Amino acid sequence: MIELRLNPDLVARLREAESHYDEGAYIFVLESIEYLQTSLPLRRHVSGAELAHACREHALNQYGLLARQVLEHWGIRRTDDLGRIVFALVNVGLLSTQPNDREEDFRGVYDFDAAFSTGYRWSGLDGR
Repeated sequence: MIELRLNPDLVARLREAESHYDEGAYIFVLESIEYLQTSLPLRRHVSGAELAHACREHALNQYGLLARQVLEHWGIRRTDDLGRIVFALVNVGLLSTQPNDREEDFRGVYDFDAAFSTGYRWSGLDGR
């Protein structure tokens, strides 16, 4: 896996907007956008709910049973946090929005307790 890093000046600007998220949280959301876009037939604008669900799926694929702990380490504890991160990335010019996009679109999309305690498909040694 390629390790991504954000420009230090960009990280400083992000910390001004949302100081309690780790740099990994921003990179994770950007990776999740790409993860979602590669699953679509054509690249397009996605909704907050679509991105929130893609973040869950991407986290489970990347970190398995530790997904929730990794996200919490970065400061992501609710889907609301994903919205704050997205709009911080918008504010520094890394992402763009449509006129009807709002941070509230990420509010309560799913419950982290339920989302990360069920639905992980254990592949085991033989792929089943």
